[in-house]
Amino acid sequence: MQNTAKPGRGMVVAPHYLASQAGRDILHEGGNAIEAMIAAASTIATVYPHMNSIGGDGFWLIAEPGKAPVAIEACGPAAQLADADFYAGHERIPTRGPLAALTTAGTVGGWEMALMQSLRWGGTLPLSRLFEAAIAHARQGVSVTRGQAALTTAKLDELAAVPGFADHLLDNGRAPSQGNTFRQPTLASTFERLARAGLGDFYRGELGTAMGEELARLGSPLCRADLASYAPQAVTPLSLTLKQGQVWNLPPPTQGVSSLMILGLFERLEIAEAEGFDYVHALVESTKQAFLLRDRHVSDPCWMSVDARTLLADDTLDRMAARIDPARALAWPHEGEPGDTIWMGCIDGEGRAVSFIQSTYWEFGSGVVLPSTGVLWQNRGIGFSLDPRARQALAPGRKPFHTLNPALARLNDGRTMVYGTMGGEGQPQTQSAVFTRHVLYGQPLQQAIDAPRWLLGRTWGEGTTSLKLESRFDPTLITALRQAGHQVDVLGAYSDTMGHAGGISRHADGTLEGGADPRSDGSVESD
Repeated sequence: MQNTAKPGRGMVVAPHYLASQAGRDILHEGGNAIEAMIAAASTIATVYPHMNSIGGDGFWLIAEPGKAPVAIEACGPAAQLADADFYAGHERIPTRGPLAALTTAGTVGGWEMALMQSLRWGGTLPLSRLFEAAIAHARQGVSVTRGQAALTTAKLDELAAVPGFADHLLDNGRAPSQGNTFRQPTLASTFERLARAGLGDFYRGELGTAMGEELARLGSPLCRADLASYAPQAVTPLSLTLKQGQVWNLPPPTQGVSSLMILGLFERLEIAEAEGFDYVHALVESTKQAFLLRDRHVSDPCWMSVDARTLLADDTLDRMAARIDPARALAWPHEGEPGDTIWMGCIDGEGRAVSFIQSTYWEFGSGVVLPSTGVLWQNRGIGFSLDPRARQALAPGRKPFHTLNPALARLNDGRTMVYGTMGGEGQPQTQSAVFTRHVLYGQPLQQAIDAPRWLLGRTWGEGTTSLKLESRFDPTLITALRQAGHQVDVLGAYSDTMGHAGGISRHADGTLEGGADPRSDGSVESD
């Protein structure tokens, strides 16, 4: 199905249709892309609790015609008490529970910084309107999705006893069933409080005080002071110039540089057409080279010894591309990063574009739901190591490595494109598939997202590091990949393992073209 719209007020894509509709309704009222995104972001934090929450982190890429894109890094650092002594007696940081809730949640601060840009655009809609859908869905309830029901069931044993989880996310101690009504009245009250008091209340007001005290009381290293001292950052996005135009992504501590490296390497391999062995093999091998450098260097930028921009230099990419064998796979046992996330995009009628991502890291994050607010807290900090010699060693105030990386492109033919996906290690890989299919080989955006995908390494729900392919690939291609040395596992036709992608392209004449992932519960909505 092709999703196109004539020039109008804009288009929104999200992995849950209620979030897309919330953003669309804001556009219909004359709101801008940032206002629409905050409506969508608050809504999806309500209706998709297994994938994200306002207790997580977020990243923004924002662009308006004629100006360089800007980025917002809304990721929280480790608590001031979070050090090896705090975790004495543990070999590693526990993955669930209060000890896993060790980094400040940044996403609400990111919304606040984005709204400052919206005001410069003339945005006037109040928070009470932007949160209207989220409040209604939290208080009145929404239908439980297949994904929420399945993931709650799968993770019930490890999460049921985590403080707050059963009270807020279970149904009388059981996983909610698909189609049942799911309500979060406490979270609705939190959104109402934010609408009245302002987003800063999440950190330095009554909400911040209550959450900080509750986190400390439950045994988390986080406390009120960590929330009160938090501030998001405006950062300069990384960029790469390709033959077709310029692409942008987030700098460290995200893996955005690896998404750009893959595209730069693939361009150097000069693959004639999509979908065959040469195409898939080249992107997989480009991914391996990019991940090797990412894992050697990318961390909190204050702890890095190299400037990420040097990883995108022509001579660096030339050397990496020369290491790729066009016929043989590089041996690959490699430990990847899991992750659960949502990506959403919006382009408004003025051509202003937002590529946005927010996450709690693992499905349901730490599992901790704070009783006074109904906020589910992330577990992003479990990626730190308690070994002081490790590359990602835990230290107070240090930012964790992030798989999150929203993408944006401006093409030589006048198109502006926002695109992205959830899926940990799969994010750069799916971005490369969508971008190359759509931009290099001319596939409609919906077709590029729908087409069979692959994933090298681990992501949510998968513990192996093999090359996973959806079964819709031609069997002869799968055989050729195995013969080239790839360790291949074949998954279902439309596998959740491949993440939930989306994208919007605004053509030079203002026509909007969008794509939503059939693997998700999402939609493309235009006004």
